[in-house]
Amino acid sequence: MEDRCNPVRVVVVGGGTAGWMTAAGLVGLLPAACTVTLIESEAIGIVGVGEATLPHLRLYLERLGVDEAAFMAATEATYKLGIEFRDFGAIGDRYIHPFGTYGRPLGGVAFHHYWLRRASAGAMPPIGAFSAGVTAAEQRRFERPGGDPNDPTTSFGYAYQFDATRFAPFMRDWSEARGATRVEGRIVAVERDGDTVRAVTLDDGRRVKGDLFVDCSGFRSLLLGEALGEPWEDWSHWLPCDRAVAVPCASPDGVIEPYTRATAMPAGWRWRIPLRHRVGNGYVYASGHVSDDEAAAALLAGLDGPALAEPRFLRFRAGRRRRSWVGNVVAVGLASGFLEPLESTSIYLVQAAITSLIEHFPGQQVAPVDRDGFNAAIDAEYDRIRDFLILHYHATTRDDSPFWSHVRTMAIPETLADKLALWRGSAQVSKYSHGLFLEPSWVAVYLGQGVVPDGWDPRADLPDAAGLDRALGSLARAIADRVAAMPTHDAALERLA
Repeated sequence: MEDRCNPVRVVVVGGGTAGWMTAAGLVGLLPAACTVTLIESEAIGIVGVGEATLPHLRLYLERLGVDEAAFMAATEATYKLGIEFRDFGAIGDRYIHPFGTYGRPLGGVAFHHYWLRRASAGAMPPIGAFSAGVTAAEQRRFERPGGDPNDPTTSFGYAYQFDATRFAPFMRDWSEARGATRVEGRIVAVERDGDTVRAVTLDDGRRVKGDLFVDCSGFRSLLLGEALGEPWEDWSHWLPCDRAVAVPCASPDGVIEPYTRATAMPAGWRWRIPLRHRVGNGYVYASGHVSDDEAAAALLAGLDGPALAEPRFLRFRAGRRRRSWVGNVVAVGLASGFLEPLESTSIYLVQAAITSLIEHFPGQQVAPVDRDGFNAAIDAEYDRIRDFLILHYHATTRDDSPFWSHVRTMAIPETLADKLALWRGSAQVSKYSHGLFLEPSWVAVYLGQGVVPDGWDPRADLPDAAGLDRALGSLARAIADRVAAMPTHDAALERLA
């Protein structure tokens, strides 16, 4: 108990999104349990391209008490109802992965089983017609969802699309106002005793001591990777994209879409993220299949408006550290691992690590049970997201380029192979109680990319076909009517302002 009475001295190494989100979480949710010092250098740049998010960030900000209107104004944010995927399953295909459910379950059986039964007879519109999130996204409308999770006309979530270069400064201001201390400087030495870091030394000779160190130093992984030598688990054989080129452009005339777009390219995929003041664009690609110059030229050729900056290149590897918490060092964000932003998971993984750290927050001496619990939770997050991303590449009929031929035919993790076999045989989705991408997300990608199962839950055959068609038709009309009454996305943004 005495160990818990004194505040833990937390030193966050690195700023940016990961560092300042960590500082905000600790000072906002554990104000009496710790003091927070964040070290960053203005001479070291940040990645700053994680502009699309998941609904979990909204819940995180709400938990901290951050005012949504102030946050959105500061970051030029727009609303996001999901991600549109183009040309992934086959060239010409298009679907939206929404933040929300399809229909409602009946008799303990998920809605998609009933839809599959009637769709097999040619009696159903696309499954997106039974999602309020998909319908609103396609019509470029938005309003905050209602409070009844059983109402399929309002059972959707939303996230944000924002200027990442403005998010970290916003979180810095919020954190410093609540007691976080920022130290300007570049770390030149790490003082440690085995796996325990005692202090770091800055380039001006200052020495900063701490009880717990949070490594938010990005791809460099200054503490966990360099100082402690924690091994890297490489997943590039499953996720071969290892480069990205990004460039903002002027917004085109017309409405702002409430969704992010991912368009498959010959050697990867291209993102499009509409903000209030500009559009974010990027091409994530495999350098073994296209050169940097060719990737930049392809990206620039597809912009909706004039480029607002020179193309910026990033290099990365898919994978994670074998452990994200070693000794008294916890890695958050890119220092822990990297998965390409195909499903906007980068900030979510930061948030998941912060949440797990708070749940397993130690005293001045780290207990193995806290460290092991954290590592198990983070490993599960990375592994499940990895499988979900691989599905987007592997579930394709494309053979128009060496890249797509490779990912279509490559060996996949056994965990994903098992999920695919279960779906193909009975339309069942592997279930887990915690983590990202639950049943509706897998259904969206399976069906959106043409992975049609051989059957469905036999209980879905029990209702009379004509009655079932009437019920499903009524549901689709109710969703369409509800969405038609929503304001446009542009109007919702103006109302917020």
